Amino acid sequence: MPSHHHSLQLPLSRRGFLAASASVGAGATLGLTAVPALAVGRPHPFGRYGSPAARLTPLTRYVDPRGRGDFTTVQAAVTAATGAGYTLVIAPGVYRETVTAGVTDPATGQLTDAASEMTWIGASEDPRDVVIVYDNANGTQKPDGSGTYGTTGSATTTVRTDGFTARRITFANDWLRADHPEITGTQAVAIKVQGDRSAFFDCHFLGHQDTLYADSFALGVFARQYYARCYVEGDVDFVFGRATAVYDRCHFRTLNRTDLATAPYGFVFAPSTAVANPRGYLVTHSRVSSQAPDAYYKLARPWVPGSDTTARPMLTVRDTVLGAGIDAVAPYTNMSDAYPWQGQRFAEYRNTGPGAVISVPENRPQLTPEQAESATREAYLGDWTPGRRR
Repeated sequence: MPSHHHSLQLPLSRRGFLAASASVGAGATLGLTAVPALAVGRPHPFGRYGSPAARLTPLTRYVDPRGRGDFTTVQAAVTAATGAGYTLVIAPGVYRETVTAGVTDPATGQLTDAASEMTWIGASEDPRDVVIVYDNANGTQKPDGSGTYGTTGSATTTVRTDGFTARRITFANDWLRADHPEITGTQAVAIKVQGDRSAFFDCHFLGHQDTLYADSFALGVFARQYYARCYVEGDVDFVFGRATAVYDRCHFRTLNRTDLATAPYGFVFAPSTAVANPRGYLVTHSRVSSQAPDAYYKLARPWVPGSDTTARPMLTVRDTVLGAGIDAVAPYTNMSDAYPWQGQRFAEYRNTGPGAVISVPENRPQLTPEQAESATREAYLGDWTPGRRR
């Protein structure tokens, strides 16, 4: 995603929150707290999900940074999952690593079935206890000197396989602009999801610019994704991509910024739906809150990437509470004047809250009741029921 602003300043970086004692409690501001000492030190780190000595199934693997599982890192467990249907049970801890699920055949360039139908479970009942985090940005130089990571390469976690499910895990990127004023490529992805039938339940996604990249494996591939009861925070375009994605009962939170004196501080959604895809992003029964001053955020802007100049971004927000942080008068804006938002597929239906007040009707396209009948989770996901294996 194009950079919009370059110098975010916060009193303490996410890395500082991760390193802080659990007794400090300051992490609540950013949605990321230190792992509770009781969660880390308990004698049964996998809770009700068994252990290496008592596996739930033959394809269950256990990850624990203190060595009480089969693996100490998430990537090691993923790499060892050489077939379909594995479940990773992840003990409380901060896993500072990059992780990629999905294997590409070097001969054909196509995905293999390794790691497909995989499930990751945070063993704690609290997603804040299991944190996968790293700090690469678009403009971060690769260690081998071959250039920078780019937006896709900045992702802490990358899911490049079908049938992926995650439960009660925090995916984070704690790179901060203020720490790297020399870098202008400030996109820093917490997770990039490309597979079809990807589901996330009770997960947290933390970052600033480009936090959650809900995408597909290739142009012309319509990847369906489902996010239920999730928390997502950021500032610029922090939910973006071309997937068919349903956000159900989720909480989106826009961050404050001390480096800017005027609005907008950023944008919640930046879909890049392919023109042939009849369904883009659907936000339903959710809420958008803000740390920033009233009306300092736009709800969305359309992303028409250079790799797909025919894209026609689609976003429907319905039955959702829009807080005062959203600019109610003009909730949408252009990313490029060549692709005005009015020509895209943006719509709302039965939203409430101060950010949903309709004062300029032409700035807030609404679905009719008849159109709303097809703007549902079931219509978007088709024959896939999240949480069940095919």
